[in-house]
Amino acid sequence: MTSVKGWAGALLGVAATTVLFAAFGQLQPGWVWLGAVAMAPWLAAVDRAPSARGAVGLGVLLSVTFTAAVFGWFPGAIAAYSRAPVWLCWGVFLLIAPVLELQFLTAAWVRWYSRRQVGEAPSLAWVPPVLTALAYVGTEWFTPKLFAETLGHGLYASETLRQGADVAGAPGLTLVLLLVNECVVSVAQGLASRRSLRLGPVVLAVVLAVSGWGYGRVRLGQVRAAVHSAPSLVVGAVQANITNIEKLAAEQGTYEVVRNILDTHYAMSDALLRSAPLDLLVWPETVYPTTFGTPKSEDGGALDDEIRAWVAERGVPLVFGTYDLDGEREFNAAMFLGPSATGELAQAAYRKTMLFPLTEWVPDAVDTPALRAWLPWTGRWKRGPGPRLVDFRLNGGRVLKVAPLICYEALFPNYVAAEVRQGADLLLTLSNDSWFSGTPAPRLHLMHAAFRSIETRTAQVRVTNSGISAFIDPAGTWTSELEDNQRASTVMRVPAADRLSSLAGAWGDWLGPVTLVLAMVLGVWIRRRGLERSGRVPV
Repeated sequence: MTSVKGWAGALLGVAATTVLFAAFGQLQPGWVWLGAVAMAPWLAAVDRAPSARGAVGLGVLLSVTFTAAVFGWFPGAIAAYSRAPVWLCWGVFLLIAPVLELQFLTAAWVRWYSRRQVGEAPSLAWVPPVLTALAYVGTEWFTPKLFAETLGHGLYASETLRQGADVAGAPGLTLVLLLVNECVVSVAQGLASRRSLRLGPVVLAVVLAVSGWGYGRVRLGQVRAAVHSAPSLVVGAVQANITNIEKLAAEQGTYEVVRNILDTHYAMSDALLRSAPLDLLVWPETVYPTTFGTPKSEDGGALDDEIRAWVAERGVPLVFGTYDLDGEREFNAAMFLGPSATGELAQAAYRKTMLFPLTEWVPDAVDTPALRAWLPWTGRWKRGPGPRLVDFRLNGGRVLKVAPLICYEALFPNYVAAEVRQGADLLLTLSNDSWFSGTPAPRLHLMHAAFRSIETRTAQVRVTNSGISAFIDPAGTWTSELEDNQRASTVMRVPAADRLSSLAGAWGDWLGPVTLVLAMVLGVWIRRRGLERSGRVPV
C-alpha cells in the first residue's frame, strides 16, 4: 500500500464502508441487507495494509468518518447545550472518535497481526476473520461508548431478524453480521485473484442468514402467542413539548414557568381521563423542574401540595420526572404517587443511576472548582443506588412491579436486565430528548429502548418531553407513537402476556466478556504457533 494506487484503494474502502454504515443506520427495512456487506470494503482494505501502522491508521480513519457520518448531529446539540462554538464541539468530538470507536483500531491491528502469524497456511485461514470478529465485539463491550451503538442495531428494521437479540443482545447480531461480512470478503478476494469460487464461505453465510431468520420467525411466533388480546394496564401518556426550560425561566421567572408546565399537564391529563378510564398517568423526565417532597421555598411546598391534591382528586396514580433531595445530594428522579394500603396517598421515588458524563454528572475524582469554572454547564446530580423495582399500588389494590428507567439508562442492557430479574411486570421509561429534537437522536434512542424489551421480553411504556413517546411490546414493535417536536397525549393499552424467558434477560450483556476472553486465548495460541514455526519455541 506504499503506492498511490494502494492508498487510493484503501481510502476508497474506508469511504465505501462509511457510506454503507450511514445508509444501514437509517433503520429502513429496504436497507437491512447492507449489514451483510457494510464492513467488507474496509476489511479488504486492512488486508492490503503492509504494516501494523497502516492497518491501525485505517482503523483511526474509519472511526473518524463513521463518527462524522452517523453521529454528525451530536456536536450541534452539544453546542446548543453548552453554548460553545460549533467548530470546537466538532473538533473535540472527532478528536476523541478513535477512543469512542476503539473497536475499529483493535480489529484492524488484530487482523494484521493474525495474518502475519498464520502466514499462508490454508488450515489456519479461518483464524484472522474469527479473531477480528471476536476482538471487535469484545472491544465494544470493554471500552466506553457514549451511545452504546453497535452494528447489530441496524437489524432493528427487520422484525424477524431483531428477535435474535434475546440470545446475546445487539452484540450477538453484530457478531453474526461480522462473520457474514468476512464470508463476503473471502469470496470477493477469491474471485479477484481469479481462483475458483470459494464454496465454504458461501455456505457459511447462507447458514448464518437462514439460522438467524429461522430463529427469528420461531421466536416471533412464540412472543405473539404469549400476548393476550385484553389489556392488563391502560396508561395515559402526556408529551407537552415544553422545552428550553432554563431559557424560559430566565425570561419569565422560574415560578411562572413551573406554573405553565403544571397547568399544561393538568389540562392534557384531564382530557385523557375524559377520553378513557386510566389505570395510570405518566409525565416525562424532569417535567417538574424542582425538588418534590423537599421544597426549597414556600412556593415549592405549595406546588408539591397542589400536585398531591390533584392526584387525590382524580383518583388515578401518577408517575412523573422531578428532582429528589437527600441532604445536599440532588438526584434526577421518577416520583410515584398512588394509593396506599390504608387508602391514603403514598409516595415513592426512583433515583437515576446511569448519568450522562459531564452534562449530568462529574466524577468526584475530577470535580473541582476549576473544572466548574471552565465548564459551567456541567451537571451536579448524584448517582442513584442502582437497578431496582418500584412496587406501585394501583386503584383496586393491584400492585404493579415497575422497572423504572430514566433517559440514558435505557442504553444499558445489564442495568435493565438486572431490574427485570427482580420480577418486573413493566419497563417504564421517562426521558427528555428535547436537546436533540430535529435530529435522528430521538428515534435512535427509541430503538435502543426497543432492544431492551426484546432482550428481556418485557413490555415498555416510554414517555418523553418532546418525543418520541411510544408503547413497545415484547417483540420490540412500537405503537401509540407521539412524534418528535409534537404536543400530544395518548392512551397506551398494555396487553397481558405470559412471561417468556430469554438468555439475554437472564445473563445480560454476556457476549462481550466471552468474546474478549476467546480473542485473547486465540491470540496467544497463534502467537505460540508462530514462534514454533520460526523455531524459537520447542515443539
